[in-house]
Amino acid sequence: MDRADTGKKAERLERAGRVGGGTAEGTGAGACQTTGASGEKAGDEASMLMEEVLRGENLTAAYERVVGKGGAGGVDGRSVDDLKEHLRTDWSRIREQLLSGSYKPSPVRKVEIPKPGGGRRTLGIPTVMDRMIQQALSRALTPIFDPTFSEDSYGFRPGRSTHQAVLRAKEHIEAGHRWVVDLDLETFFDTVNHDVLIARVKRRVKDKRVLRLIGRYLRAGMMEGGLTSPRTEGTPQGGPLSPLLSNILLDELDKELERRGHRFVRYADDFQVYVKSEAAGERVMASLENFLRKRLRLKVNRKKSAVGRPWKRKFLGYRTTTERKPKLKPDPKSVKRMKLKLKVLFRRGRGWCLARTIRELNPVLRGWGYYYRLSNVEGVFEELDQWVRRRLRLLLWRQWKRPRTRAKELLKRGLDRDRARTSAYNGRGPWWNAGASHMNQALPIRMFSQMGLVSLLHQHRRLARTS
Repeated sequence: MDRADTGKKAERLERAGRVGGGTAEGTGAGACQTTGASGEKAGDEASMLMEEVLRGENLTAAYERVVGKGGAGGVDGRSVDDLKEHLRTDWSRIREQLLSGSYKPSPVRKVEIPKPGGGRRTLGIPTVMDRMIQQALSRALTPIFDPTFSEDSYGFRPGRSTHQAVLRAKEHIEAGHRWVVDLDLETFFDTVNHDVLIARVKRRVKDKRVLRLIGRYLRAGMMEGGLTSPRTEGTPQGGPLSPLLSNILLDELDKELERRGHRFVRYADDFQVYVKSEAAGERVMASLENFLRKRLRLKVNRKKSAVGRPWKRKFLGYRTTTERKPKLKPDPKSVKRMKLKLKVLFRRGRGWCLARTIRELNPVLRGWGYYYRLSNVEGVFEELDQWVRRRLRLLLWRQWKRPRTRAKELLKRGLDRDRARTSAYNGRGPWWNAGASHMNQALPIRMFSQMGLVSLLHQHRRLARTS
């Protein structure tokens, strides 16, 4: 959306505010904006929070975020492209309902996606209007809660990232805490207890309209196949508010770990505690399992949780080496998933020219390499580069199909006549030929570089120099 549209959007929201009663600078919103600017909104002062949620600048930022992220529509079938018109026709009424506390969110649309480690993850996709309202809520609630969160909590927080969490974990290991308590919360987002969560939100939010709205979002039904099922627990992934609510709930776990003096790192519902012995790890595991069950009503998945060495347990896709000063490297399962993802592209590329296949591969390679730029082990990147080039050679070998064509193509690429013919008629399978010396000579690394193929190894070295 360009700057002119953004300005029109803000102006429209301000007009909608006047229709609903009071301008964004008027009685309610102005009072909340003043306290928000001075930082006094935290704690018991957040009693006029709905006006802050509906402030024009906050709504405009929420709108831009939702439109910018795109994504599928909800149960009403509206896409993000329809949101502008939806706001023009319905925002005055919706705003009035939000101010009066009578707004009722639509059910979420149930979507299941495969999990990286197997199984299915349930997402609840709100309507685009509810996404915008949730985004506005999250923006207003974050300044209240985020400053009080633990320094060792990194997930879905402003100015924090997975890389910071991984480096913090490495610090704990370097400090001599070479045993890790790796706890997996069983279907965390699907089993959050609403009463426990709302009780923790109430500690800082006093605006009953906001509390009521959050409760309704938590209880909004889930629609599948035209039927809506009520929800009594969980905060399904898919809505902008869920990450913040998960941090509010799990902050109590962080505070308990801090009170006990433990070294830990948490990123959303992924967290590890670092100790100096296996026995200490077992004690911490049993104690935390009891705490989570009794205080937060969360269940630990014992099959996926364990006390072990950090080089045998992954964290956010990384593992460490066994040295006293450990190095970071991609987890082998992450490498395997990367290959599976690339294989899908290679299968699609069987009828494409090599240049098009490379264009499709490059964004995936670049993104994976950027995420794993913290790795201190280069061998993984070199091995993946070799595997990608062999796959590309395999594509061409299969496209050439007949031995006569293969001999002709090899000859064209610099092999002598006898070798080209012998290689083309060797009777071996495509994968063997893709890794054989005749294909390496015909399609050297230099040629792939000239075609623009991203080299994970070269990108990793460049990022290491600039970091």
